[in-house]
Amino acid sequence: MAVLLQINKIHKAYGAVMLLDEAAASFSDDQKIGVIGRNGAGKSTLCRIITGHEAPDSGTLTRNASLRLSYLEQHDAFRPGESVLEFLMRTTAREHWECAQMAAAFQLKNETLDQAVRSLPGGFQTRVKLAAMLLGDPNFLVLDEPSNYLDLSTLILLENFLLNFNGGYLIVSHDREFLKRTCDHTLEVENGQLTLYPGDIEEYFEFKEDQTAQTQAYNRGIEKRRDQLQAFVDRFRAKASTAKRAQSKMKQLARLKTIEIAHPMSTVRIHIPPVEAKGGVALSCEDLAIGYPEKEVARHIDVEIERGSRVAVLGNNGEGKTTFLKTVTGGLSPKAGTFRWGTGLRTAYYAQHVFSMLEPEDDIYTHLSREAASGVNHQDVLDMAGSFLFKGDDVKKKVKVLSGGERARLVLAGLLLSKRHVLLLDEPTNHLDFETVEALGHALKSFKGTVIFISHDRTFVNLVATSILEIKKGRVRHYPGAYEDYVYHLEQVARGELTESDEAPAAPSAKASPAGTEVKETPAQKNMQKIALSQLKKAIDKAERRMHHHTEERAKLLEEISGNPLHYSKERNIRLKEVQIQIEKAEAEWCSLQSKMDKLQK
Repeated sequence: MAVLLQINKIHKAYGAVMLLDEAAASFSDDQKIGVIGRNGAGKSTLCRIITGHEAPDSGTLTRNASLRLSYLEQHDAFRPGESVLEFLMRTTAREHWECAQMAAAFQLKNETLDQAVRSLPGGFQTRVKLAAMLLGDPNFLVLDEPSNYLDLSTLILLENFLLNFNGGYLIVSHDREFLKRTCDHTLEVENGQLTLYPGDIEEYFEFKEDQTAQTQAYNRGIEKRRDQLQAFVDRFRAKASTAKRAQSKMKQLARLKTIEIAHPMSTVRIHIPPVEAKGGVALSCEDLAIGYPEKEVARHIDVEIERGSRVAVLGNNGEGKTTFLKTVTGGLSPKAGTFRWGTGLRTAYYAQHVFSMLEPEDDIYTHLSREAASGVNHQDVLDMAGSFLFKGDDVKKKVKVLSGGERARLVLAGLLLSKRHVLLLDEPTNHLDFETVEALGHALKSFKGTVIFISHDRTFVNLVATSILEIKKGRVRHYPGAYEDYVYHLEQVARGELTESDEAPAAPSAKASPAGTEVKETPAQKNMQKIALSQLKKAIDKAERRMHHHTEERAKLLEEISGNPLHYSKERNIRLKEVQIQIEKAEAEWCSLQSKMDKLQK
């Protein structure tokens, strides 16, 4: 394990906003690090400093001589008419066969290598840039939001590559599932500081919860002691006979300090103003064809979406997901056929570019108040603003000073306040942190209206979707399986077990099987069993690590006691009891998990 990068006392501020304040960390060639933090915390700034695109105000960044750093380019460096193979050879100076071999890892094969890069869908263009990045034989990667705008197929290909990558990396992402699958360390950027934890994101969140709970318990004890001392002082300081003791207690009182919980992550809750729940068809498409004046994207679309459904529109980039939403919202005219919304339904459409329509001189509160439906009160508006990270005086900010991400969040917040019966959302989770993504998911799950949305965030889709509309090779259809089936099918394609032309298996029937017939497991069910076994194994390993850690601590405490039997320490004895309790809890958890593992394996 070689340390490749060291950050020491880095400061970085923009005006009065301090992003990094004496931030320090070191990264080695075997660490797979997921970078998390609130919007605006400084994650992207940290990446730009590491890659040399930005300089810190003070502090040092030390690079090991063996460091071969590579990062995902955000801009497109493709020349007009340049083919995939030509671009890779030009930008990496690698041989023809090396470029083709790397491109194949991202499913860029055969005739695709000779196609002009700019003629490919956006997801495939990103695959080309990923291949170029990795052809430099790096031993450390920096990926800033690689999952934004990537379709799920490309994301799975990237995951597979990262899992086998022989080096370290930093990945900034708000896709929780992506970080869970690819990272074994977690770096949080918070309040100007960097906290590097030797565990994945779920373990880190559990660690933070434990730390916060311990701090809160300690603070409650301190406050209780402070109240007792203060009561003593108030009662006795006026009496000459007890004044000296009161003075002593006052000194004790002054020494009592609570541990500060610096800006704890609040529990975000999003409340969408309710709409009336009605049955019937929300959207009906008959022999619909969609596209642009010069190009047809998909045809023969015959789908019905029931009111109250939450439909995920899935498919690779460039297949027509956004085109479909634009068409049914009236932004594009149908190429053929018809679509019809249910009687009395009012729709609202969120797309990434809509923030360009904002009034620059509006402040945040003014915009949200104007978008809010009648009956939405002042507090509802403030609560929605706070849910999307506009708190306190932030609501007075003018639109013209907001970043692109802040404007996108503002538009989404306004749309949720509009009390429309149908919400059409195109990548609503971009620019949102974990908390807000999951809060939005829970809110949409409880929403009584209809939701039709595009997203590649697996956590979000799994939380929200009740059905899937797949757009593939010019056709739109209701996907017959559950979301887990869909993801599993794409993983099989990525592993080369299936080709993209293979149809995904249908979901198992919800009807009970006749008596005496054999029920066969679907690939998705087998995969879910694998996942469950993997999660149980991981939990068992964690319980074993806790048992080992506490057993070692107990042995050390017992050794101290036996080594000096005449020295009594109340604190040590209390800690010994606590450690014994922790060992027993870990053992009980291990037994319970092992029992579940045995049942599942049988």
